[in-house]
Amino acid sequence: MTAPLLESYVAGRWYAAPDAGTPIADAVTGETVARISSTGLDVPAMLAHARDVGGPALRELTFHQRAGLLKALALKLMADKDAFYALSRRTGATDRDSAVDVDGGFGTLLSYASKGRRELPDDTVVLDGAVEPLGRAGTFAGQHLYTPLRGVAVQINAFNFPVWGFLEKLAPAFLAGMPTIVKPASQTAYLTEAVFRAIVESGLLPEGTVQLLAGSATGLLDGLAGQDLVAFTGSAATARKLRSHPAVVANSVRFNAEADSLNCAVLGPDATPGTPEFELFVGQLVTEMTVKAGQKCTAIRRAFVPRELVDDFVEATRDRLAQVVVGAPGAEGVRMGALASLDQREEVLRSLKALRGVAELVAGDPEHFEVVGADRDRGAFLPPLLLRCDDLAAAEPHDVEAFGPVSTVLPYDGVEQAVELAVRGQGSLVGSVVTHDREFARAFVLGAAHAHGRILVLDRDDAEENTGHGSPLPVLVHGGPGRAGGGEELGGIRGVLHHMQRTAVQGSPDMLTAIGGRWVTGAHRTDDGVHPFRKSLAQLRIGDSITAGPRAVTLDDIEHFAEFTGDTFYAHMDEEAARANPLFGGRVAHGYLIVSWAAGLFVDPAPGPVLANYGVDNLRFLTPVKPGEELTVTLTAKQISPRGGADHGEVRWDAVVVNGEGKPVATYDVLTMVAKTWPQA
Repeated sequence: MTAPLLESYVAGRWYAAPDAGTPIADAVTGETVARISSTGLDVPAMLAHARDVGGPALRELTFHQRAGLLKALALKLMADKDAFYALSRRTGATDRDSAVDVDGGFGTLLSYASKGRRELPDDTVVLDGAVEPLGRAGTFAGQHLYTPLRGVAVQINAFNFPVWGFLEKLAPAFLAGMPTIVKPASQTAYLTEAVFRAIVESGLLPEGTVQLLAGSATGLLDGLAGQDLVAFTGSAATARKLRSHPAVVANSVRFNAEADSLNCAVLGPDATPGTPEFELFVGQLVTEMTVKAGQKCTAIRRAFVPRELVDDFVEATRDRLAQVVVGAPGAEGVRMGALASLDQREEVLRSLKALRGVAELVAGDPEHFEVVGADRDRGAFLPPLLLRCDDLAAAEPHDVEAFGPVSTVLPYDGVEQAVELAVRGQGSLVGSVVTHDREFARAFVLGAAHAHGRILVLDRDDAEENTGHGSPLPVLVHGGPGRAGGGEELGGIRGVLHHMQRTAVQGSPDMLTAIGGRWVTGAHRTDDGVHPFRKSLAQLRIGDSITAGPRAVTLDDIEHFAEFTGDTFYAHMDEEAARANPLFGGRVAHGYLIVSWAAGLFVDPAPGPVLANYGVDNLRFLTPVKPGEELTVTLTAKQISPRGGADHGEVRWDAVVVNGEGKPVATYDVLTMVAKTWPQA
């Protein structure tokens, strides 16, 4: 039976190339899984479809709507997980490996869906920071804001994570409002295509927002323009080639690369045999060498161990690695599967040969090892291989990456040398330090942070919850400087904003309010005689306001509040001491008394659309309030955020309390839950 030809998804339809394509081999059996070709594919049509159809459709949706689609998609894909796991085994992945790739990809969609709902507005624009006053009279100001780029996000992925690799790029781009073209690595593209088919068949994502290019990417970068973006994962050499593409250079195309990385792990001097940290270090290294058969950009390639502990560490690790069963995924007892291809195995063996020129192989034998449930010669198998290099002048451990189950242990003397060795990697995605010594941890992290995108500090306290050295998380930046590519992916909302343009908008407070959807100090207020707390979200408008007061502050009030709360700080209770303080010049009212009274002035007590007060942001006490002064408060609807799928939303109110001279004594934002309609159905 002829292996199926993988198809691309182009401009709303599946496209099959007219030729036979290139065969893709099963990593375990060597049989042909599928064939792949992009001959005749209309790349310009893909770009045009993304820009003209996908982009406008996405930009019509708010962040909350896009987040809702990501969540629905993740749940749909999770329901088909078993089928993806079965196909993933043909890439050489065990079920443990597939959990990282398949479940990790779906989990990333869910994470971005959650952050989008919690941290982004139910709007199409993101405001960046506070308003910047640009004039003395307050009639001219500036506001930074983010809007989606009006291009296409092109992602070019590596073979080792055919599911997570494309979903971790798709999620922030989609949430930002930018359509995506997915270009998977050919070797494992059949798994990417299977997941992509499920996405298309779900019908959840608007047309044009995602397309798939299976095969060669020839011509894809030629059509890129200044609003487009490239996210690449692969070798540093390929990254340099793509980054220097004439269209990328000429049009200043945003280019994010995640490339080669000789990551390290450092064992602290305190982590001697028998300590929890020693066991954690050994276990972590073995895990990183064997998950995905070491084919992870975040795997530990260099293990730095105090010189006096090297022998103990090598012995303990050798014993642990000897228990690792290599073989066909799914076969009984198998812990580590095959590499992705025979070519990849040969590449690892070439790198291993270079490393063995300066290092001794102390665990594993690439020529003699047992494989369970598969033919060792037909599958791309290798055992886990540990080397020891005592020559700290050798360059190879810091220059040569064997992208497989290979790691090298090197000795060090003191934290300064550990840092020096770590940064010889010339830029890494991740490093880890395993120690219970806080001073050692601080010295290493601060010394090595400039050369790493992420650093894990692992000890007995966080061991149970830690997610591991090699696990990128959606909420944290994934990337690294120098050799690692110089880019950043993920990072929560940071990853979303990477797909958007930050613009400084200058104008009057009224204009900035209208453009940004958030009331700006100095903009028009509306007091129509109806208390804003009597208005539902359907009735409330930005700028709706009420002014209440005045209320006089007496010495009895201050003393009563002090006695009632227990806050007897001298500035409130001791006239002589308060007068000696140049900030007060005498007894003053409690700041929280002022805020409490302000609430008493503006709150409408009867049941109504305001369901709850759930917090205060940006509280500042600006001017001391002395007995005898009068306070007035102005409350203004600042930002209105309906919550999708709920019968209420959030309203942020600007609150300003002033004294009898009109000077602000306190400013803050009040946060409330408000019903969408009232009375509620």
